[in-house]
Amino acid sequence: MTTDTLTKETRTLKVTKVKSGSPFEEQESYSRIVALDNWIFVSNSAGRNYKTREMSTDPVEQARQCFHNIEGALASVGASLADVVRSRVFIPNPADAPSVMAYVGEKFRGIDPASTVTCSPLGSPDFKVEIELTAYRGAGAATAEYISVSL
Repeated sequence: MTTDTLTKETRTLKVTKVKSGSPFEEQESYSRIVALDNWIFVSNSAGRNYKTREMSTDPVEQARQCFHNIEGALASVGASLADVVRSRVFIPNPADAPSVMAYVGEKFRGIDPASTVTCSPLGSPDFKVEIELTAYRGAGAATAEYISVSL
């Protein structure tokens, strides 16, 4: 790739960076969403209400707030959960995984993104769940082909 080609491609790219009001976004220098043309990358999002700064101690309630935060951020760039193609859910306590994932399953019913669930520590013991997503604007309107395989 030549320098001229790279410069031309760079000029045509659109990058949008969305902040959600979390003080950590400024402190740690990151965005809730970075949208690169139609690709949308959503940072790991916790279940804190960014307006009130409150966070439930219940893992499913935290998951609900995670989705509320994420859906608002996606809407700001003209996308929705229907456009999600990849999800990563982090749940520190394996005992919380069944109830949290039942809720996540409800939210993604019919969307069916590629998914990873990890039980590992998070940045604070107060966090019971965090969710990170990748979306492609318009994917929700595309026709999906479902293929079942038995290995």
